[in-house]
Amino acid sequence: MSTEQNTPTATTEQAATAIRKARGALTRYRVLAFVTGVMLLVLCVELIFKYVVPVQAVIDYMGWVPFAHGWIYVVYLVTVLDLWAKMRWGYGRLATMVFAGVVPVMSFVLEKRVHADADAKLTALAERYGA
Repeated sequence: MSTEQNTPTATTEQAATAIRKARGALTRYRVLAFVTGVMLLVLCVELIFKYVVPVQAVIDYMGWVPFAHGWIYVVYLVTVLDLWAKMRWGYGRLATMVFAGVVPVMSFVLEKRVHADADAKLTALAERYGA
């Protein structure tokens, strides 16, 4: 006669851990998508002041923007790869997420779509495994 235990199975625990890690990756991605998008818009303003309306005082003050955006973009790429790997999406989604960091306003639009897709997938997994 077998005894039933009320402890979760290893599969449920593994699913709960994977879902928790994916939600953390999603949160990090959302923050970096916003920061990268803002920095890209600031970079566009800096380029306008540098090449279209050359104002030397503004150019001198905003000289740090390209470097900051470059490093923020690198961190954004790490969060993109982390989320992409955890969600097991295709290469097309990866390419789109990578390009969103260099196309003005695209990171804001794509972040909303990625968040909705990931949240729906994670919610369905949580319901399936009772996590």
